[in-house]
Formats: sequence, C-alpha cells, structure tokens
Amino acid sequence: MEDQIINNTPFITNDATVMGLLAIILGFVFYTSNSEHPAFKKFYKYVPALLMCYLLPSLLNTFGIVSAELSQVDEVAKYYLLPACLVLLTLSIDIKAIVGLGNKAIIMFLTGTVGVVIGGPIALLVISAIWPELLGVTGPEAVWRGMAALAGSWIGGGANMLAMKEIYGADGKIFTIMVTVDIVVANLWMAVLLYLAANHKRIDAKSGADTSAIDRLIDKVESAQRENTKLPLLKDFMMIIAVGFGAAGLAHFAADFLVPYFQTNFPELEKFSLHSKLFWIIVLVTTIGLTLSFTKVRKLEAVGASKVGSSLLYVLVATIGLHMDVTQIVESPKYIAIGVIWMLVHVALLLIVGKMIKAPIFYLAVGSKANIGGAASAPVIASAFHPSLAPVGVLLAVLGYALGTYMAWLCGQLLRIIGS
Repeated sequence: MEDQIINNTPFITNDATVMGLLAIILGFVFYTSNSEHPAFKKFYKYVPALLMCYLLPSLLNTFGIVSAELSQVDEVAKYYLLPACLVLLTLSIDIKAIVGLGNKAIIMFLTGTVGVVIGGPIALLVISAIWPELLGVTGPEAVWRGMAALAGSWIGGGANMLAMKEIYGADGKIFTIMVTVDIVVANLWMAVLLYLAANHKRIDAKSGADTSAIDRLIDKVESAQRENTKLPLLKDFMMIIAVGFGAAGLAHFAADFLVPYFQTNFPELEKFSLHSKLFWIIVLVTTIGLTLSFTKVRKLEAVGASKVGSSLLYVLVATIGLHMDVTQIVESPKYIAIGVIWMLVHVALLLIVGKMIKAPIFYLAVGSKANIGGAASAPVIASAFHPSLAPVGVLLAVLGYALGTYMAWLCGQLLRIIGS
C-alpha cells in the first residue's frame, strides 16, 4: 500500500510551483501566439491560443507531473480569482445592451437544459443495448442513480450534483465514476467550444445567423474604450486590484453569514443552492459589479479593468484544464460512452433549435456552458468571444443554479423508470 501511495505521488506537489508552471505556460502561449515566426503563425492559424491555454496544463495532470486531485490551485482560482475577475468584467457593462441581445440567449439556455434532461435517459437506453447489465439494478450502486447526480452537475453545478446524490442515494463508487465522466466529457466539450469561439465569425456567416445585437454590444464597449482609454498609472492598477479583490472579499464575508443562516433557518432551500458558498459569492460579486456599472467606478475600464479581469480569467482556464486527464477515457469505456452520447444529444438539440431560430454560435456555446459548467466556466466561454460578453455567461449560469435541482430531479425520475 505504501509503495502504491509513493507511485501515485505526482512529481510536483508544491502549489506555488504548480501556479508558477501555469503562469509560464500562459506566458509561452501568449508570446508564441503573437510571434511573427512563420511556424507559430501557421500553428495558431488552426489552433486557437485560448485552447492551448486549456490543453497544455492538462498534460501536467495526464503525465503525473501534477495531481489535479491533490493540488488546490483550482480552489484558489475559483474562490479568489474568479470573483475578482467577474467584478472587473462586469463593472463596465451596459445593462440596456445586454437586454437588447433579445430572447435567443434564454431559448438556447433552456434548450441546453432540456437536452441534458432527455439526453441521460437516451444514453442509458443506447448503452444498455450493448451492456444490458446496466439495467435492472435497484440498489445504491445502480448506474441510473449516479447519472441522476451527474444531471445535477450538468444543469446546475457541484452543489446540485451533491444534492442529487443524496436525493437518489447513489453510493460512493458509482458517484466517483460519474465525477470522472463529468470531468472527461465536460472538459472535452469545453475544448470544442473554445475552438468554436475562435472561429465564430466564419461559422455564423455560413449559417446566416443574425449577430447584429451582439456586434452592437461589442462595438459599444470597444467605442467607449477607444474614447476613454488613457495610459494607466500605478495608482490605476492599485484601484483595479482594490475594487476586484475588495468586492471578492466582501462577497466572501457576506457568504460566511448567509450560508449558515439559510442552513439553520431554511434547510428546505438547499435545493435552490442557497446553502452553497460559491453560489452566494458569484451572485454577490455579479450584483456588486452591476451596481458599480452605474457609478464612476466604471471609469476604471478606461485604464484596463477588463484586461486585468481577463488575465485572471486565463489563470482560471489553466486551472480548469489541469483537471483534464486523457488517460481516463480508456479506464471506464462504457461510462465514458454514456457521457459522450448524453452530450451528443444535448449538442444535437442545441444545433437543431439554433438553426431554427438562426441563433449565433455564441448563444449555443454560452447556453450550453451555463448548464454544463456553471458560473466557473460560462464566463470563460463568453469572454472567449469578447470580454464584454462575460456577464451574459454569468447571468445564465445563475439561472442554471436555480433550475438545476428541479430539472435534474426530473431527469433522475426518467432514468429511474428506465434503469430499474
């Protein structure tokens, strides 16, 4: 047993070193992607830089250099950098322009939710034709119970996943397997979305999608930046840091009171994710950012607030990529196959509805990630299209938190009917 522990120990266990490696990777990608060298120019013509920021860290985990399970850098990114980033990306947003995007974003988000609800039962039916032993199991180890938990993650997030685990009584083994499926399949899909984001103009032009509302929002933000941009001084960067991390700290402070208050006085509201600290942090920093957008603080955008926010977001992308391990794909083939078919149903439904309403690929990508990934990755995908679009991802992700438990419960009921 001791030898096994030693063998499973990654080469690097110091998180400061891990963070340094991720920073070097990000620096390398940005340096090479902006290089005039013919080889780099040709490479990045086909492979988006953002995708490399995501995939290169995964190699550290795949080859045992770093262990995503042991490292806490993703927790730092999720609880400290993400909240600060969201404030800095939100404080300059134009609420009227967001509303002006129309109802297609909501339609695509809800379509993604429906795709998850029906995709699970369809996937279980298809795979059971190959592995019939997956059906007829009624105990805690039943595959359908684990899939119900995964539905919680793919509509709401981690809190919803744990809620579904308890509601449907999935045992630790099947739950762990579904966590693996979540990591592998969801991260593969995120890689695809990052590629689509880098090529969205060509895709939208080919599909004839109406991107005018999105273009107006981006143009308005860029126009304001051009008119007001000035050379930032040290005091400007310190103000940006003060606002970003100050708001994040305030959200943590408030969440430390709100979570136990709701746990004690409103235990039934756990299904709305109101017992989740990350939920409250995301809601609070988004609210703070939107409130600041009506004040003089929004002028920080002129000295690079969104650029600092985007820098923090790229660190988050790298920490998310750190969880990707391509070798896991071959370890549980039938369960990974369930996840892939499930995801394909989700994507197919989005493509069908998107074509019917001529929705830009942005709505498909963010509508999907607001379900499968939530507030930790929806703004990543949104900002891959343009930094000014990050709040759209946040707002849809918060909606996913609210719907997660109800829709995952419905998916679980359908899975129970098929699986037992």
